[in-house]
This record gives sequence, structure tokens and C-alpha cells, in this order.
Amino acid sequence: MPVRKDAEIIEPKGRLGVLLVGLGAVSTTFIAGVEAVKKGIGQPVGSLTQMGTIRLGKRTENRVPLIKDFVPLAKLEDLVFGAWDIFEDSAYEAAMHAGVLDKELLKQLKSRLQKIKPMKAVFDQNYVKRLSGTNVKTGANKFKLAQQLIDEIAEWKRKNRCSRVVMIWAASTEIFLKQHPVHKTLESFEKAMRENHRSIAPSMIYAYAALKSGIPFANGAPNLTVDIPALRTLAEQNQLAICGKDFKTGQTLMKTIIAPGLKARMLGLHGWYSTNILGNRDGEVLDDPESFKTKEESKLSVLEYILQPEVYPDLYKDFSHVVRINYYPPRGDNKEGWDNIDIFGWLGYPMQIKIDFLCRDSILAAPIVLDLALFLDLAQRAGMKGIQEWLSFYFKSPQTAPGLYPEHDVFIQLMKLKNTLRYLRGEDLITHLGLEYYD
Repeated sequence: MPVRKDAEIIEPKGRLGVLLVGLGAVSTTFIAGVEAVKKGIGQPVGSLTQMGTIRLGKRTENRVPLIKDFVPLAKLEDLVFGAWDIFEDSAYEAAMHAGVLDKELLKQLKSRLQKIKPMKAVFDQNYVKRLSGTNVKTGANKFKLAQQLIDEIAEWKRKNRCSRVVMIWAASTEIFLKQHPVHKTLESFEKAMRENHRSIAPSMIYAYAALKSGIPFANGAPNLTVDIPALRTLAEQNQLAICGKDFKTGQTLMKTIIAPGLKARMLGLHGWYSTNILGNRDGEVLDDPESFKTKEESKLSVLEYILQPEVYPDLYKDFSHVVRINYYPPRGDNKEGWDNIDIFGWLGYPMQIKIDFLCRDSILAAPIVLDLALFLDLAQRAGMKGIQEWLSFYFKSPQTAPGLYPEHDVFIQLMKLKNTLRYLRGEDLITHLGLEYYD
């Protein structure tokens, strides 16, 4: 993401199109929430871009503007929404079916939400085995499907009079895929698409279409997607921002808050047992072992990177880390994440922490989608290309440069994000050293 300090940022003039892959619980909660905020019947709680502040200069200067007043972000009034989905339901019907938001609230937004009807999706049940739908594109091969998407994006942008567009994957978790030789170069990737190679998943087809269309892309699921050399190269060549993967919402959010605290106090860990019950479409998809494997890899990596057992073997070597996800339809989108944490302190004496987080997955994800859309657009207008590691704050498995381990500590991630914004505006970075107050 190379960019010079105090970069020239193009002003956000005109409409910003937000294209969402998937019009399920997360996307409809996001769209309806933005529309509610625009109508003055809701607040964007959880959104850093809308409610967060940023300290500038010394503490004694008392300069703490809102982030949206500090950097030139697109206004909510300028956002236009589009989506693809395997079901034909409008955003209103999909939101009512998802059951996340109050029906009375949705009725107030009905006219706006009904206008958003999903385009036919690029979908293959081999990659998401528990779902099937009829609103699906057909084509001779995966390359032809990508071309359909590229044409569709151009037409959608023209029809909706958008000056800029971003794309965010908010669809289901695909089966676990490892990097394959066909992912190595753009040429091998395109050849594999023409040959319908199994290693080219639908999410990669969307990402390819976005990057070919000059659109930055964020991956909200643990799929491999843009985390392959071919698409990283395409993003660099076309000077486009990419980031991912897997929105950091419930249980993993708690881990990235609590684990840094344990490490900061040098408290040891014997084991961390995590289980989830949820009944939404995500839970149904993850009931398939191959899709769960993709999610499990994302969730398991967090503690290893934060606690650094190779650096602190006496405290964290060989700790047990177990993650379970159970599909339980009565819960719907109201997920329950239960954690049992076995820790030890002075002289090795054992203690326990227990967390029961009754969260609403899509309520936590919606402001992430908003922030990513606005920050990706900002990055694009600031000339930032390739992997946007400063947006790690929003992901379970942050994308990094090859060979670089990801930073999972949520507090370091937030510092990285805000320092990036300071850097872009030519402000001093905040180190928290504090010596200047005692000279």
C-alpha cells in the first residue's frame, strides 16, 4: 500500500456504489441500517467512520476531531447499493426473512429496500454445499462468467450514475481451499478459469471481475479469494486496494480483546475452549465440514499470533485451543459464543475466565461493512494500492504481504489504522511515548 505522507486525496465527488456479493442477513442489516441513519431513525453505533474520533498532536492540544471530519470520506447520502444473490428476494424481503431487524423498522424503510433486487449470482454448490438457489448465472466456463460480471458491473455503474464503486464479499463461507499452482500468475489463473479448474472458487471470480473493472475489493469471509499471487498482482497492476479476510464480529472479537490483556500481564494459558450456536444461513453453511474447515483455520490462528508461544514458551507453549460451531435453527442470527479460558498466574496457580457472549452477528458485522466501503474508497482516492494492512482491525485473518505475519491484537490494529489516517493527512504519528510532556 505504498503512499507518501500527506498524500493528495481526491475529493469524494458523486455517488459511491457499494456492490455486495450476497444479500443475506449481513448485507440487508447494513443497507437497512444506513437507510435508517439517513432517515434519522437510527444511529450508526459500532461504526468507526461515523462515530469514532482521532487524537491529533499532544494530549494538551485537545484536538480530537471525528474521523469523518478529519479525512474526506463519502457521505452516507451518496451511497448506492447493489447486490448479487442466489435468491430473488429484494433487500426488503431478504431482511424480513433474516429476522435481524425489527419488522416495524423495516416497514419504515420498505420503499427504499424493495428497489434493491439482486442480480443473478455466480454460484456453484460444490463450494457451498448446504445452499442452493435459482437466481444463478450460466456460462460456458468460469472465464465467461467473469466476463458477464464485468459487463454487469459497468452497466450497473452507468445506470446508477456512480462515479466510483467498491465491492465487498458478504456471502457464505466456501469450502477450504489451499493455494494451487494455477493461482501463481494472472496468465495461469485466467487459463484455469477457461478450463473450469476446481481451484477457482466463485469468490475468486467476483474478485477478478472487480479488479478488472477498476474496483477495490474486500473479502468478508475466510475464503482464499484475493489472498493468492495472481489477484494480488492484478490489484497492484491496476492500482487497486484489496483487503480481507473474514469479518471480526463475535467470539474472535472477544479473543482479540482479552488475549492481549493476558499477554500484557504475563498471565499463562493452559487452554481456551470456544463453542458457538447460531441458526442463520451462516450456521447452516458451516454445518458442512468442508466449509467449517475454512472458518476453523481463520478462528484458530488468532491466539497463536497474539500470544507468541515461541517467544513465551513458559506461558503459552502447547496450550489447548478448541473451536466448535453448532447449527441450531431456533437461534437465528442471535449467536451465542461461550468461552472457557483456563489461565494460570503467580507460581503457576490456576484460574478461570468464562465468557457468554449473546451477540447479534449481523448487528456487529453491518458497521464493519460500512467502514470498509468508506475506507476502501478513501484508499483508492489516496492512491493506495494492493493489500491494505491498516484495515486489519476489521478481520479475523488479516491479509498481509507474503512472508509477513498478521497483527491480531485489536488495540495495535486500531493504532495502525489511526496512524495511517494521520500519515495520510501529514499529522505526527502517535507513539504514546509521552516524554515531551516532561522536558
